[in-house]
This record gives sequence, C-alpha cells and structure tokens, in this order.
Amino acid sequence: MTQPDSTHRPSRRSPTADELRTWRTFIETADELRSALTARLQSESSLSSGDYAVLLALAEADDQHMRSSELAVHIGWERSRLSHHLGRMERRELIRRDECATDSRGAEITLTHVGTNAFRQATAPHLHAIRELFVDALTPGQLAAARDIADALHAHLAGAE
Repeated sequence: MTQPDSTHRPSRRSPTADELRTWRTFIETADELRSALTARLQSESSLSSGDYAVLLALAEADDQHMRSSELAVHIGWERSRLSHHLGRMERRELIRRDECATDSRGAEITLTHVGTNAFRQATAPHLHAIRELFVDALTPGQLAAARDIADALHAHLAGAE
C-alpha cells in the first residue's frame, strides 16, 4: 500500500511567528498602497477606484460596452454592488445603461464621451502615481520577485476554487 504524497496535502499547522510577520507586513503594505493610489486618483481626477475600474473595463471592451453581468465578473464585484455604482456613474454621465436586446433582465453598459474623457484625463496621473508609489520603490529584481509572488498567489487561489 502506498502512502499519500504529503507534498500535495494542505498543511494543517499554523503559520510561524515569522510567517505571520511577513503576512501582516504584506497585507498592511498592500492596503497602504491601495489607499494612497485611491486618494491620489480621487484628488487628481475626481474618480473613485471603482469608477476607474469600470471605465478601464469598458475602454478595453469591444465597442466600449459590456453586459452588466460580464462587467461584474470582469472587475470582481457582486452584481448588486455594481448596479448601485453604475447608477451613480450614470447620473454623472460617465456610462449609459441600455436594456439588453437578448435578455430583458440584463443591461448593456456603454462608455459615454464624458466617461471616455474622464478616463483619459485620469490615466496619465494614475500611471505616474503607480510609478512613484510602487515601481520606483523597488529594484528591477524586486519587481520581478513581486510579479512572481503575485503569479504564484493567483495560481494557488485559482486552484483552490
């Protein structure tokens, strides 16, 4: 009888004190970075990070529109959260919601000219903030390591689903 391969079994032991320090530093720093980028985006463009995520997804989509359900999956939001957010964006004329021709329950979300202009004006300052707050803080080797870490975590989480 063969023994199960322990390398493929999830560990049931708790993280060590050093592992917990690493985890905590990682999470706290990621939160600080996200907060700083969000504050900069808001102050420089009057867009929230949620606005920017929606506008980016629509700007990259074919014909600059997506089904609302597809948009929710693309940006990783609950449909109800997205619906409320889209209402606020629609009132600011950043997007337009139209009934979906193939599904009366769905909506097509389209980037408007106002939304396109807001996205374009926000992009350069946002990219500069990313460079200043993230890229410039790291060496090329650290950037490569950060990418490797993010890829490993992403693959691990995708496998856990």
